[in-house]
Amino acid sequence: MNDQTPAARLRALLDRPGTVALPGVFDALSARLAEQAGFDAVFTSGFGIAATTLGVPDMGMLTMAENVDRVDSLTSSIDVPLVADMDTGYGSVLNVRRTMHECVDAGVAGVILEDQAWPKKCGHMDEKRVVDEEEHVRRIRAAADVRAERDSEFVIVGRTDAREPLDLDEAIQRGHAYAEAGADVVFVEAPESRAELERIANAFDVPTFANMVEGGKTPVLPADELESIGFDIAVYPLTALFAATQAMQDAYETLATERTTAGVEGVSFEEFEEVVDAAGYREQEARYAAMETDADERME
Repeated sequence: MNDQTPAARLRALLDRPGTVALPGVFDALSARLAEQAGFDAVFTSGFGIAATTLGVPDMGMLTMAENVDRVDSLTSSIDVPLVADMDTGYGSVLNVRRTMHECVDAGVAGVILEDQAWPKKCGHMDEKRVVDEEEHVRRIRAAADVRAERDSEFVIVGRTDAREPLDLDEAIQRGHAYAEAGADVVFVEAPESRAELERIANAFDVPTFANMVEGGKTPVLPADELESIGFDIAVYPLTALFAATQAMQDAYETLATERTTAGVEGVSFEEFEEVVDAAGYREQEARYAAMETDADERME
C-alpha cells in the first residue's frame, strides 16, 4: 500500500520520463485484472461504462450518478490511480462542481472534462457538437476551484472535440485556453492522421493525451511510437471491452448452438478465485471464526 494519495501518484507518473500507457477498464473485475497485469494506473471511458452499466451507446444517456457509482466501485477494488471520464461535467458549472466533489469523495486521481454540447457522443462518432470555448473554460475553472477548495491534487484533463465539427486549428486553440484555465493535460480528441498527432504533441508545453480507439478516426499506434511523437499519456480505452465482448459472444453462442460449454476457453475456477482474492477473504473469515472460538472458551 502506498502512503501517497492516488492523485499524487498519478502526478508522479506524469513527471517521469516517457509515455504513461493506460488501459481502459469498465468494472471492478476489469480494473483488478489491469492492476494485476502490472499497470501503474487505469482509465475509464464513458463508452465502456454506458455499455456495461446500461447496455447503450455513448450518446449522453449515462448520468453523473451512474458514472460516479461505477467509478467508486473501481477505486475501491484497486490500489493504483484511476483517471475517470466525466463527460461534460453533466450541466452548468454548478453541476461540474458537484461532479468534481463526488469524484474526490470516490478517490479519483484524474478527471476528463470535454467541451461537447449535451447530449454528448463518443468522440469517434460523427455529428458531434461543441459548446463555445468560453463555456468550457468556465467548466475547467470550476473543476480547478473544487480541487483547490478540497486541497486535492486530482489531475484535470481538458478535452476538446472541436477537430471534427470545426477543425484542428480550432481544437489546438481550445487546448491552449483549457490549459490556461487550469487543465493539467490537454486532450485533442479524434485526430485523423499521424501528421495530426504529431502536430498536437508539438503544440503544447503541458502534457498531452492520445486516445487509441480500435476502429475509430485516429490511427492506433503503439505506446512506444506515441512516446517518440511526444505524447505523455496514451490510453487504449476499449481494447479489453471489445475482447471481452467477443469472448462472451463466443461462449454464449457455443452454449446456445451446441448445448454444451465443452469447447469454451476460459480461466479455471481456481484461477478466477486468485483474481478476486478468494483466499484472502477466507483468511479473514477464519480469523473471526477463531476469535469467536476463543471467546466461547473463555466463557466456559
